[in-house]
Amino acid sequence: MTVLTFLQPVLALVAWTMVMMIWLYAVRIPAMSKAGIDPQEAADPKSDWKTKLPPGTNSSAENYNHLMEQPTVFYALMVFTAMTGGISSIMNMLAWGYVGLRVIHSLIQATINRVVVRFAVFLLSSIILLIMTAIEVVRVFLS
Repeated sequence: MTVLTFLQPVLALVAWTMVMMIWLYAVRIPAMSKAGIDPQEAADPKSDWKTKLPPGTNSSAENYNHLMEQPTVFYALMVFTAMTGGISSIMNMLAWGYVGLRVIHSLIQATINRVVVRFAVFLLSSIILLIMTAIEVVRVFLS
């Protein structure tokens, strides 16, 4: 497997993050306009402008923020693995599993936003990331 093939899940998750960024603006800007919210209100962290939006309007924005959190560990782990010779089909399979679950998590949050379902998907993706990390720790420190 080449480095390029190995890192494809990284690019896929970056591309998905851009989809969610577009989604959040496509939903939020028209909703803010319709609600008569001055964009300057968003500059004040104490402002309650988000409460003036219809239910569900903020879900895609919240998901975009989530894609800036735990996936950063995934990105670092994948680059570390590629740079230190840890490329393997099992890591690649786990990486694609992680990406797939993050996409499913996004779709759940941005549409139906059922917290119990969303948490189950998040937990599965977290377990995959933990397994990937454990594989690398064993490879680097115990081999």
